[in-house]
Amino acid sequence: MMRSVDLTRMGRIILGLTLALALSACSAIKLGYSNLPNLAYWWLDGYVDFSDEQAPLARDELARLHAWHRQQELPQVLDLLARMEQSAAGEVSAGQACSYLGEVQQRLKAVQERAEAPVLAIAATLTGRELRHVQRKFRRNNEAFQKEWIHVTREEQVSRRFDKSLERLETIYGRLDAAQRNLLRQRLDQSVYDPARSHAEMQRRQQELLTVLRRVAQRGTPQDEARTLLRSWFARIERAPDPAYRAYQDTLRQEGCDTFAAVHQATNAAQREQAVRRLRAYQRDLRELMAQP
Repeated sequence: MMRSVDLTRMGRIILGLTLALALSACSAIKLGYSNLPNLAYWWLDGYVDFSDEQAPLARDELARLHAWHRQQELPQVLDLLARMEQSAAGEVSAGQACSYLGEVQQRLKAVQERAEAPVLAIAATLTGRELRHVQRKFRRNNEAFQKEWIHVTREEQVSRRFDKSLERLETIYGRLDAAQRNLLRQRLDQSVYDPARSHAEMQRRQQELLTVLRRVAQRGTPQDEARTLLRSWFARIERAPDPAYRAYQDTLRQEGCDTFAAVHQATNAAQREQAVRRLRAYQRDLRELMAQP
């Protein structure tokens, strides 16, 4: 029910890693979570290209964020997984699916708030060299997105969404049969998803982030002003300034909940039992992570 953490802005990179790994394949949880500070560092370094002086600060900030998350947030994720396990054996409505999605977003919000200080500390050290690197990285991301999602036919767009959605669902339920796959494809074929529209919003966010980073990196910028700039940027991610785009986001969210509920409704007892086992295994791995020193 999660969406993968696919935003390419500096703050969201920090936020998305943890829950994305926490709900990935079981074999990846302990390895991925334990190495999360390193993974986050290399991901961020791909955007920023840290200098020798900046690298220790970035690593230290990410390590502190990771330690906080292990202590404070893993129990919250564990509780969410336990309730999802209880639901998986029975019926799941679209409303329940959206409720779980809302809880995931609350957990991301908590990480966002905790990540505020690390993001500001790192951003304050950026120079024109690093900011130009971020800009080039955004440009490459945009070119890749256009190639994959915009410069293709509608049929190819639906097929790619289908493949990604199928992979996520089969991670939980095991192999879906032909009728279940057809249901998923029909739902995606009827979706309002518009890659060009989503890409335009992504570019807006990128440019706003660059503006925020340039201002925060300027010498003499008061800490309160820097914090306000970052918080305002996060707020505009959660709630786009364009009312039409907000309505589009809401429609996509509801579509996702409806589609998940429809596919779950179509699953058989064996597939639901597989989902229960998978969610139980996630919980076991998180408990082991929580017990580690």
